[in-house]
Amino acid sequence: MSSQVRQQSDGTLTASRDAPVGGQAVLEGVMMRGTGHWAVAVREPAGEIVVERFGLRSVLQRHRVLRWPVIRGAVALWESLAVGVKALNIAANAQLREDEEPISKSTWVGTVLVALAMAVGLFFLLPVTLANLLGDTLPNSVAFVVVEKVIRVSIFLLYLWLVSRLEHLQRVFQYHGAEHKTISCYEAGLALTPEHAQRFSRLHPRCGTSFLLIVMIVSVFVFAPLGRPDWWLLLLSRVVGIPLIAGLSFEVIKTLGRHRTCRWARTLMWPGLQLQRLTTREPDLAQLAVAIAALESVLEVEEPGAASDAERAGLEVAA
Repeated sequence: MSSQVRQQSDGTLTASRDAPVGGQAVLEGVMMRGTGHWAVAVREPAGEIVVERFGLRSVLQRHRVLRWPVIRGAVALWESLAVGVKALNIAANAQLREDEEPISKSTWVGTVLVALAMAVGLFFLLPVTLANLLGDTLPNSVAFVVVEKVIRVSIFLLYLWLVSRLEHLQRVFQYHGAEHKTISCYEAGLALTPEHAQRFSRLHPRCGTSFLLIVMIVSVFVFAPLGRPDWWLLLLSRVVGIPLIAGLSFEVIKTLGRHRTCRWARTLMWPGLQLQRLTTREPDLAQLAVAIAALESVLEVEEPGAASDAERAGLEVAA
């Protein structure tokens, strides 16, 4: 077995190296991103796989200051969100009948903004509000911070569990697994075939699910020194602090991905990998073929492994 491949206790394979390739599951498809291009592959209702590819020059590559630690994470996540919205729009429109009107870009942007507002409210503002209601029963600011974080993590875990039970999302979770397996197959240096990719684990160190858990944990350390100021300042700090938390979390998951073969890194990654069991499912060969089509489209026009540090910036969190 290649030195770039490790076999896990359950018999699945995992790659031993990191590569500047990321992706996202979409409706009946997968988006893959390299250092200078991204592509989305979708299986249409008729059964054909259609692929669209686009150029991408990250603002991180043009401005050195944006590549500074912490700052680069916040910028990279914003860019990933923009690409993800475009990919979702393409995938959704590919499933429409000929007599149906395409979904407009403005509709998707509005939907994403509403979703972001709900996420901020659910995972940041609601926990601090509930903890504040218990304020008189808590002995000090340390207890307040601990209670707030316990509430936040509990809401996050409950949310993931509920989402994992939604029947209409199961195929999206399968494509999520296909995306991870395909990226791991590429990182391991094996030929990109559905049969090869199927042998890899559907869990990946750089998954967004793991990243969200890191965000929950990092927020504990960011907000703890603030103690318990006035209620309005509490709410403001939770919103204003989001870019800082995102940037710090980016650095954490970037470091873990690069040291994935080290015991300490595997230990720290383990909780996030287990959460991915809620947001991924085992894909079939046809779904893996879609993910491979997206990645191969990117590889036709670039070689991510030969990218410079500036070109690689921002991709460590995008699996």
